[in-house]
Amino acid sequence: MKTMWKNVLGIVLVAAISAGAAVGTSAYLINKNQPVYSTTDSGNTFKQPIRLAGYNTVAAENTDFTMAAENTVHGVVHIKATTNAKQYADRGEQQYRDPIEEFFFGFGGRGGFQRPQPQPRIGAGSGVIISTDGYIITNNHVIDGADELEVTLNDNRKFAAKLIGTDPTTDIALIKIDAKDLPTIPFGDSEKLKVGEWVLAVGNPFNLTSTVTAGIVSAKGRGISMGSDKSKIESFIQTDAAVNPGNSGGALVNTKGELVGINTAIYSETGNFAGYSFAVPISIAGKVANDLKQYGTVQRAVLGVQIMSVGDIADQLGYPNLSSKLKEELTDLKSKIKVSEGACVADFAERSTAKEAGIEKGDVITAVNGAKVKSANALQEQISKYRPGDKVQVTVDRNGSTKTFNVELRNAQGSTTVVKGGGDSAEVLGAAFQALTNEQKREMGVSYGVEVTGVLNGKLKDAGIKKGFIIMVVNDQKVSTPEQLEKIVEKVLKGGADDRYIVVKGFYPNGRTKVYAIDLAE
Repeated sequence: MKTMWKNVLGIVLVAAISAGAAVGTSAYLINKNQPVYSTTDSGNTFKQPIRLAGYNTVAAENTDFTMAAENTVHGVVHIKATTNAKQYADRGEQQYRDPIEEFFFGFGGRGGFQRPQPQPRIGAGSGVIISTDGYIITNNHVIDGADELEVTLNDNRKFAAKLIGTDPTTDIALIKIDAKDLPTIPFGDSEKLKVGEWVLAVGNPFNLTSTVTAGIVSAKGRGISMGSDKSKIESFIQTDAAVNPGNSGGALVNTKGELVGINTAIYSETGNFAGYSFAVPISIAGKVANDLKQYGTVQRAVLGVQIMSVGDIADQLGYPNLSSKLKEELTDLKSKIKVSEGACVADFAERSTAKEAGIEKGDVITAVNGAKVKSANALQEQISKYRPGDKVQVTVDRNGSTKTFNVELRNAQGSTTVVKGGGDSAEVLGAAFQALTNEQKREMGVSYGVEVTGVLNGKLKDAGIKKGFIIMVVNDQKVSTPEQLEKIVEKVLKGGADDRYIVVKGFYPNGRTKVYAIDLAE
């Protein structure tokens, strides 16, 4: 019995000494900033050293955000968007007669019950001053459908703003106020942003002006499927900087105070910040704003390809109830892919500049002008930086071999012609326009047309035309681009005072056709 207890006691002592040695060794190594290995009888469990606490780090508090914050809050504005409610009289509902009142007071009662009129709807957001003479970039959804726009600067000065142009595809809009010598935020390079880099979100959440929050870049090239419109360009900068309603259209800046994105969306089940926010990279937003300012509409370049992220092909093959034809096509594409990242060419448009250059179905696009492409979203981001007529080098992987093609980009109509919009005609009409995309044409069953993408005070609003209306014919002339519409209107404006009418024919996406006679005279 004594021998047994001695053996037990010996085992306990050996275990205690071993544990103490292990703890002491770990503490010593951590103090010395040396790697600590987890070992077993078979040797090292991990191929790479696993560091525990004690290694050198740079504390977050050593990063100074004050200069970036001070230099950017003055360049961010508050936007109030007012949508005037339609009067019931517009629908023949001005007077409502109460039958009980008529029983006691006779027909008409005491003049009839006046139905209370709806109040204007007011929305709020943010914007970023990008030029000293008053051009402001914001989100399309901030000003969408608004009849009046009011901008409040950081010094509390207020200005009425006019709409220059909108681009629902990227959710970017450009407005302007009549002011000079305004503070601006310099553009940075959003493509050089790194995951883990500190950024600041500057805006007006919940109408709290000049609010600054900090976070890091969580991901790049993120797509979040904002709605069902497949033509939308989504390659967001994802951050964990707190963004809430009212921040939309505000600035995302780096620690140098440079504008790297326009805050656009949050991921939330409640409507408020839940950990992630998304910004349109300034490489996209800046180009769109410049196009809207210079041409009145976006000069959008296309490759003429239908694309899928490499990872999505395997995912879609796993979907139940997949048609045999689609399954066969996806299986064929997958068999050609030899890389794990990139945008796979699934098909071509009718007039495809990429196909003409030599790119084939099943090729995986991996770079554009040397910029790496990891997904379909990333390819959209790269191409959106260019205009029709620009030439780019497209690198693809074809069955494991790398090939490079020189591609001249075109617009959706298959040409390199600059499409113009805006100008005096758009200002008179009080609206923004864009040509229908090929996808819109297919969905609507038309071969031409111009979409009304935004309406403020002007002749179109006075006539009753709303956002989303598809203009097909103006003065018996078919219109396919904003430029054609502009020429027709300008010709009428230059004519005599007795002949300043235009007749606009078109339809709304719900199929309702309309004809409007619009007097362009003052």
